[in-house]
Order: sequence, then structure tokens, then C-alpha cells
Amino acid sequence: MNASQKTYNVIGLMSGTSLDGLDIAYCVFEKKNDSWSFSLKKTEAIDYSSELKEELKNTVYLEASKLLAFHNMYGNWLGKQVKSFIDKNEINIDFIASHGHTVFHQPEIGLTYQIGSGQHIANTSGEKVICDFRTNDVALGGQGAPLVPIGDQLLFGDYDFCLNLGGISNISFDSAGKRMAYDISPANMLLNLICKKINLEFDEGGKLAATGTTNIDLLNKLDTLEYYKLPYPKSLGYEWFKENIIPLIQNTHDSIENLLNTSISHITRQIANDIKNTRKENSTLLVTGGGAKNKFLIEKLQQELGEFSKVIVPKEQIIDYKEAIIFGFMGVLRERNEVNCLQSVTGASKNSSSGVIYYPS
Repeated sequence: MNASQKTYNVIGLMSGTSLDGLDIAYCVFEKKNDSWSFSLKKTEAIDYSSELKEELKNTVYLEASKLLAFHNMYGNWLGKQVKSFIDKNEINIDFIASHGHTVFHQPEIGLTYQIGSGQHIANTSGEKVICDFRTNDVALGGQGAPLVPIGDQLLFGDYDFCLNLGGISNISFDSAGKRMAYDISPANMLLNLICKKINLEFDEGGKLAATGTTNIDLLNKLDTLEYYKLPYPKSLGYEWFKENIIPLIQNTHDSIENLLNTSISHITRQIANDIKNTRKENSTLLVTGGGAKNKFLIEKLQQELGEFSKVIVPKEQIIDYKEAIIFGFMGVLRERNEVNCLQSVTGASKNSSSGVIYYPS
């Protein structure tokens, strides 16, 4: 570790719960006068093949030995993608920071597990790797999620709220001098589940949802789920979604358009309620993640918020790669042995510098 180093060339890797693929972001992070800045130099989104997507989706059902073997194989696959990216762009990096792909997230029983073996990534790419950012926080009694708030605070601090609309919607903001963050509701995970009923990957721009009407009965059932009454810190995983959301959708006989419209009403209502509860009026809300491209969802969110908060959608590169950028930054903080997991966010017993470092053999 060299804390006097001020500039870091890093590749951040992110694979989210919505299973759309691997995001690769090559960034330069720089520290000047005690504040951090970044520039996003090169990016690439690699779609998962239908076979790999299916395998990733089914990891939760694998027996232990097969899951561990897949963890290693997926690590090799990640390493190959990064090596190809480095060679193609002729870049030199300090290290790779990889989020991995979450299979299990049950912090209430002390479990979080992201696949994509760091040693295999390192060996295949020939680069130093920092990964496994969640385990230490869970070991300290935390939720191990969400992790991006440290990046929101230090890289995107000009906005009052940072909202990410990925498979799950999560938010972060400063309150009484501390960063607060938590998962609000399912987002693309719910919308994409409905789209799959008609063999559609997703509802582009929310066009189908915009033609539907709200199913009040379903909306009430979604809005009254116990999770929304819980205080934060709190986080969501696929297991919760499977148990609480999927049966509601399966047992509601309505058109795809109406189901999508209702789900967007639910998602935006939960987000707006939580933002209004912070009492931060005339605020700014930065929205990133795939859901930021859902025009109907964004319009509905602004409608729900009214003048309370202004919704800001940044340029597409930031929408697509913000999480990969922040995991790159988390790697920088880990390299410097500085805090990258916030107790105020996860509920852990203390702040920590989390992540495991692997060197290529």
C-alpha cells in the first residue's frame, strides 16, 4: 500500500441482479486537496450468452461442489474478458476491482456470496485483483449492502440523493453528517419478470407500461409488503423477491401493460415516499442504472415527487457504468486501507476497509 499515491488507473467490473451482462469501466481516480475526482476513459458492456445467463440464474440451486467449480470457471471468464479489454485498448492498470455476481445475500443469517474467484481473475488476466467487498461487512454484523454510498458521497456529493435503478432500487444521502443508504424496492427485476411472460427482455423506454392502467388491488398488495415498514439499514436479495413478489405477479390475471404500469406506480411511489420522509425539500436526485432509461418511469417519478425534488438523469455513460466506476473506487480505498464500507449504511459494528487482494501467479 502506498497512501502517498494520488492517481490510480483501475478497471471496475460489475454484474448486477438484472443479469444483463458484465460492465467494464476503465477509470482514472485522482486525489487533490483531500477530494476525489474520476475520469471515465474506456467502457465496454459484454452481454451474457443465453447459456451463461441461464447458468448464472440457476447458481442458487447448485450443490456446493458445483457452485464452487462454477465460481472458479466464472472467475476465469471474467479474467479473459478483462485481458481482451486491456489488450484491445492498450492500457496499463494498477489493478482490477471486481464486484462479482451475487448468488446468496442473506445477511440476517450472516451469509453473502459473490461468485467470480479473484485468484482465477488474477491468473487469467495477469493483473492484481481486489474483490469480495461484502463479506467482511457481514462478518462485522452489517448488511453487506448497499456498498456504492461511499462513492456517492466522495464522487457524486453535489447531489442531495443518489438513486440507482438496477434490478433493485437503492438510494443514498447525507443525514446529520452521516451517509445513509438502503434498498428501497425491486425495480428492473420486477419489470423484466413481467416482460419475460411475452418473451421480451425488457420494456424499452417504458412504452408498454405507458399504455397500461394501474391495477389498484395489486398495487395495494405490493405497497403493503412488510419490508417497506422496516427501518433502515435494510437490503433486498433475490430470495425475498422470489418469496414475496413473484407469487403476487403470478396470481394476478391482467394484461402485461397493466402489470407493468402497476409495477412502475409501485416502484415510484415507494421511492417518492422515502425521499419525502427525509424532509429535504427543493433537493436534487441523481438517477442512474438501467431504469434511468425508462422514460415512463422517470416521468412518473417526477410526477410523484412534484416540486419536492428535481430528478436529474446524467449522460448515458454514467447511467450505465456508475456501479462499475464505484467498485473501481472501492478498490482504490481498499488499496489505501481507507474506509470503503460505512457502518451508518450497513449497520455493521464499525466502518471497515473491505475487499480481498489477489496477485497473479
